[in-house]
Amino acid sequence: MGQKLKIAGWVTVGALAGVLTTVSLQTVARGAMTPLPLEEIQQLSAVFGLIKTDYVEPVDDKKLITDAISGMVASLDPHSQYFDKKTFKEFREGTSGKFVGVGIEITQEDGLIKIVSPIEGSPAFRAGLKTGDLITKIDDTAVKGLSLSDAVKRMRGEPNTKVTLNIFRKDESRTFPVTITREEIKTQSVKGKLIEPGYGWVRLSQFQERTVDDFVRKVEEIYKAEPQLKGLVLDLRNDPGGLLDAAVAISAAFLPEDVTVVSTNGQLAESKAVFKAAPEFYLRRGQGDPLKRLPAAIKRVPLVVLVNEGSASASEIVAGALQDHKRATIMGSQTFGKGSVQTVRPLGPDTGIKLTTARYYTPSGKSIQAKGIVPDVMVDETAEGDLFASLRMREADLEKHLTSGQGSEAQPDPEREKAREEAREEARKRLEAEAKKPPAERKLPEFGTDKDFQLAQALNQLKGQTVVASKTLTERKETPKDE
Repeated sequence: MGQKLKIAGWVTVGALAGVLTTVSLQTVARGAMTPLPLEEIQQLSAVFGLIKTDYVEPVDDKKLITDAISGMVASLDPHSQYFDKKTFKEFREGTSGKFVGVGIEITQEDGLIKIVSPIEGSPAFRAGLKTGDLITKIDDTAVKGLSLSDAVKRMRGEPNTKVTLNIFRKDESRTFPVTITREEIKTQSVKGKLIEPGYGWVRLSQFQERTVDDFVRKVEEIYKAEPQLKGLVLDLRNDPGGLLDAAVAISAAFLPEDVTVVSTNGQLAESKAVFKAAPEFYLRRGQGDPLKRLPAAIKRVPLVVLVNEGSASASEIVAGALQDHKRATIMGSQTFGKGSVQTVRPLGPDTGIKLTTARYYTPSGKSIQAKGIVPDVMVDETAEGDLFASLRMREADLEKHLTSGQGSEAQPDPEREKAREEAREEARKRLEAEAKKPPAERKLPEFGTDKDFQLAQALNQLKGQTVVASKTLTERKETPKDE
């Protein structure tokens, strides 16, 4: 290939769960391709032929080839992935903050689908569905036994198509059907409010295309209600990541102009980049700068950032930048450790691959990968301790995860692994017992409520009062990559 090919792609900072990006990027393929390993190519061809002639039943050529591509990409690391037509469509929906469906946030309870909240203005909201309603059937399919993702897929569809949900409403002891017409839903990734006079709370649940505008709007509302804001809590707990430009913008909202937010490094020249707290690093073509609407005081307001094991990629970029520049106190537990960059390269009009192309580094040059951000103050999730943290996976727990590349891997400790497995088993039993209790009695309250223990400690930090720091949480070191 003498000619360099320009390939349109997208860069992603999402976590394993699939928080991805639609930031358009031009990347250049290297002109000099290394020679193909002929012996291995011949083996691949031989295996293809053997399957075609010897397998117990006929196999479609296209399926064999796409499965081979999928396996080749998936073998690299947990975040590289082949997209077929269906998954490519889902990928694009996941980053835009838009999808076609009924407009509800859901979870599972006793094998049924429970409505956490209808999205305001959505078809489900207009149909009168309420928080706590249980979905027992989707059209003619019983929900019992369906996974959460299967239930989501059945409720999504094409615009203006109908879906019938069977609803059980506990407080009215009745079951009834509701037929809803699907339409495009715009999700809200930002919540916020005054927790008490002088102190605000802003929560980001994901970094999407609309996150920066929604963040600015929410901060404007808080300052309108409390012009003399004394402190702000930026809540990034369980935020799995999203768009890089959104992460840079949120960091820039609090940092001096032109300081480094994050840098990347990989094989391609385009993978070696530094992103700064300046409009050219987060503005999209043809858009104005929403950060200009923020009050100047946002740069000086005392700030606490809450993180946990579910805070990943874009969340870690923000927390790392604010920590390194000493702009905020980071509180909570060590983050997920997803510090790699994925670029999505189209292979055709509706297929592509998501390929890990670089690692992220905080402004001080620390790799986030398989390490995460260690809080300045470790705080348990409840007053009784971190009840279920040992059940949560981190990047370092994933098979084939990349190392940090900074040579700081600790050797596995059998005793520590045994203790961790015992803690997991104890947490599993505790979680099963907890699930049987009425929701009001469960020990993990909703973020942002008066029972949110970590938020209460963040407020104590802002007020200069005593913070109940964890006596058990310690930094978890990076372990070698599983080959």
